[in-house]
Amino acid sequence: MFPLQRPRRLRKNEVIREMLRETRLVPSDFIYPLFVVEGKGVRKDISSMPGCYQESVDETVKNVKEAFSLGIRSVILFGIPDVKDEKGSGAYDGNGIVQRAIRAIKDSVPDMYVITDVCLCEYTSHGHCGVVEHGEVLNDPTVELLVREALSHAKAGADMVAPSDMMDGRVGAIREALDEEGHSNIPVMSYAAKYASAFYGPFREAAESTPQFGDRRSYQMDPPNRREAIREVALDIEEGADIVMVKPALAYLDIISDIKGAFDLPVAAYNVSGEYSMVKAAGRLGWIDEERVMMESLVSIKRAGADLILTYFAKDAAKVLNR
Repeated sequence: MFPLQRPRRLRKNEVIREMLRETRLVPSDFIYPLFVVEGKGVRKDISSMPGCYQESVDETVKNVKEAFSLGIRSVILFGIPDVKDEKGSGAYDGNGIVQRAIRAIKDSVPDMYVITDVCLCEYTSHGHCGVVEHGEVLNDPTVELLVREALSHAKAGADMVAPSDMMDGRVGAIREALDEEGHSNIPVMSYAAKYASAFYGPFREAAESTPQFGDRRSYQMDPPNRREAIREVALDIEEGADIVMVKPALAYLDIISDIKGAFDLPVAAYNVSGEYSMVKAAGRLGWIDEERVMMESLVSIKRAGADLILTYFAKDAAKVLNR
């Protein structure tokens, strides 16, 4: 009679495996990050992120059209201006690089849902996410500039804003300003549990945002901390966040799961540049099956509890899912 239970019966072939699959990915789960630069006809390889580019607005629009044709329904924009200054003034310039990209995308692909990263690091000459005085990143003066940035994105036509700076109180300040300026229907997706991670390295090449001194540990979360993530998320929800995000994803699946279990709110996870680049590098060397590892990684993020996944794999994964 042994064994009485035979779970293998339900794994016998692909038909039964697919019928009983507990976690499913679809292209609309993905938010596709894009790096926008000045110029025309620019499509510059990012050496540490194969398959990703710094693109001018016209090339970004082409990329967005392809993504939309694959079933991807949302992008998030990061802007890289030609000129940077101490207070990141390009971030809240009404005719800045992201603001122009928003308008161009909405003109060409009106149904694409455009999210904007709200931070100063890509725009500041020192590479930090806020106003710096005497070597310290100041919280409240930074929040004032982030509010201006979020408002400029909303006025340009963004569908959602996503503050990523980790300054205290910025979600509430942005929510209040959006409401006062007639943008009460624009959601805020907060980078609520953003860790000071080594996995961001390739992004800093892509966004040209490496800090010129020190690091970001005084405002991003300490990687060993788990309970703190719950406190951070609770504060952002109290301030009006509509979606909360965990960043990075793969090294923080426990945090995604904790937050999904603790709060009745959509959870996003950022499959960050280092996580992407490791898979790409090992795949190129033939050490792993790149496609299978990509899909397994994305499934793990969703299985942990993420409703949305920000990932540079978006187009590659969508092509696999569309087969």
